[in-house]
Amino acid sequence: MTIEIDVLSGEAPFEQVRRQVAERATSGAFPAGHKLPTVRALAEALDLAPNTVAKAYRALEVDGVIETRGRAGTFVASRTAPDGATDAAARAFALEARRQGLSRDEAARLLDSHWG
Repeated sequence: MTIEIDVLSGEAPFEQVRRQVAERATSGAFPAGHKLPTVRALAEALDLAPNTVAKAYRALEVDGVIETRGRAGTFVASRTAPDGATDAAARAFALEARRQGLSRDEAARLLDSHWG
């Protein structure tokens, strides 16, 4: 697994891990069912604290990108439902549309205009 931490980046290390795993899962580089390293193994490989990797894994699990199967390990989740990033984007769109005073129908028309 090739994950790299840019120590000069303003992005937190846990977020770099989360983003890179999510990108690889979304692109298919890590297919559904792909086993990820343990928290300790990845932390050691990246020279990070185990809690940093654990935080990234928890965020990925909440987003539906990965799933933990007890002692069997952590795996890339199947894509039977929209991923967490898509759900988060939809939620953000809905909140912003409401904030700007759009009705549900207006928001749906706006989304439809970009569906292409």
